Amino acid sequence: MDTENSTLNWFRNAAPYINDLRGRTLVVAIPGEGFEHENFRNLVHDLTLLISLGMRLVVVHGARAQVNRALESTGIQSRFFGNTRISDRDTLEIIKAAIGKLRFEIEAAFSQGLPDSPMARAALKVISGNFVTARPVGIIDGTDMGWTGKVRRMEVPAITRALDESSLVVLSPLGTSLTGELFSLNYLDLAAEAAKALKAEKLILFRDQPFLEIDGEAVYDLSINQAEEAAEAIDSETLNCALVACNAGTPRAHLLSYAEDGALLQELFSREGTGTMIYRDSYEVVRRARINDVGGILGLIRPLEKQGILVRRSREKLEAEIDHFTLVEVDGTTVACAALYPILDEQGDTIAAEIACVAIHPEFRGGGRGAKLLQHMERQAKALDLPEIFVLTTQTEHWFIEHGFTQVEVSDLPATRKSLYNIQRNSRVLRKRLAKQ
Repeated sequence: MDTENSTLNWFRNAAPYINDLRGRTLVVAIPGEGFEHENFRNLVHDLTLLISLGMRLVVVHGARAQVNRALESTGIQSRFFGNTRISDRDTLEIIKAAIGKLRFEIEAAFSQGLPDSPMARAALKVISGNFVTARPVGIIDGTDMGWTGKVRRMEVPAITRALDESSLVVLSPLGTSLTGELFSLNYLDLAAEAAKALKAEKLILFRDQPFLEIDGEAVYDLSINQAEEAAEAIDSETLNCALVACNAGTPRAHLLSYAEDGALLQELFSREGTGTMIYRDSYEVVRRARINDVGGILGLIRPLEKQGILVRRSREKLEAEIDHFTLVEVDGTTVACAALYPILDEQGDTIAAEIACVAIHPEFRGGGRGAKLLQHMERQAKALDLPEIFVLTTQTEHWFIEHGFTQVEVSDLPATRKSLYNIQRNSRVLRKRLAKQ
């Protein structure tokens, strides 16, 4: 029963993400190694599921592992300039054969792999073709790159028509020139260009590892600026690709492991995700609450009310006091909140303020969001030219003390607030003096 409830709750929590992504374009880049991994069959099922949920999917595939083996078997030595393969005529013929074989295997996987899968009745069409016009890279630092090319143009109308028909579009790392020549492309460059040209909502980059690591620590999300700093220390082709796409206008890029079963679904449909996300927009924002935030705030504070940490508030009371609340929103979901209540004197003038109803979702604790909220509360109080703020707490006094509060007596509360003090809760009273602006 617990397992069933857990599955139901996960599916319910996924609903907002499914609704938000329906009708959006996602570009998914998979390296050649990913197609040979035992988890690829599960990935086929998950990608098909996304299409059935109304998402528009473009898969860009690499083939470096397959090309390397094919070249080795024919005795042709691979040559690279940096991370880019140099393609002479003999190499290009091998590349064409290896990529063509892999492309047909991908199409077969999405066709033949469905009858005995959870998506058995899905009528999926796989479309590929000459969607990419290329140009030669040319000569770089004296090195002739041969038939290695770069994307010049993408046939966006043709791709869009296929996506409108709920087809899966597959892009291979080959492009034709205006003169009829064929050029080998870097699949990550192709994926970034596809995300830009198609105005994709997300670029999904599969690799062997699930997370980027910085100084031995797994990193779950990075802004563009943070990612650019990380790129100076980390030699990662996928990170560089994500940066190119985000700087070109793609809102989010996700780095996931092709070896992890369900990584794609967890990343797209859960708050915690399972990889590293690079974002160009305000992924996390702090803002004043609105009336339609009441449900999200109630979801945060109800567990704390049951534990006796917070005083219980009815929905009606919360709606009436919503203007006092500030919240932290991550990807459109409320994950933390706090309220700033004015303390009036007998004449009705505001003389101080009380911070109350501080709540942070368990999955988002430890990320500095409480401190961020507290800073916003203090700025609001300073804007009102108030000399001090108070907190009444039963279990979190040390956290507030760490942030500049000191414990005082109940008698130190302003008279109007002291008269409302609940003796049964026996809350500690903390105060922080505010410097004048």
